Amino acid sequence: MKLFSASILAAALLAGCGSMTKTAEAPDAPTRTADGVLVGPNGKTLYTFTRDTVGSGKSVCNAQCAVLWPALGAGDMAKPMGGYTVIVRDDGKKQWAYKGAPLYYYASDMKAGDRTGDNFNNVWKIARP
Repeated sequence: MKLFSASILAAALLAGCGSMTKTAEAPDAPTRTADGVLVGPNGKTLYTFTRDTVGSGKSVCNAQCAVLWPALGAGDMAKPMGGYTVIVRDDGKKQWAYKGAPLYYYASDMKAGDRTGDNFNNVWKIARP
């Protein structure tokens, strides 16, 4: 009987994971959509930088910029999927990009749902699917 109860509990828990929406084009994507914006695995809002050239495979936010705007890092084995690509930063680390635009967090966003970096200096925008 305990095995049956554990199976039901596991099924219920897995069913609840369905509310965490991934982007429609890549179900195993490095981001998900929450309230119409892209968020990282930690649930925090992601941003794009208008000074990055979309599709260039480069980020121009390095050094001190990257302290305030940390990259959405990609693992060494990360591979492009759907609208997601992987770029290599100046420091050699990998970063996720969506539709060619590198993705970043804002260090001043303290919790999931914060969007305090939107339109920062008129060059940072919330990333949207």
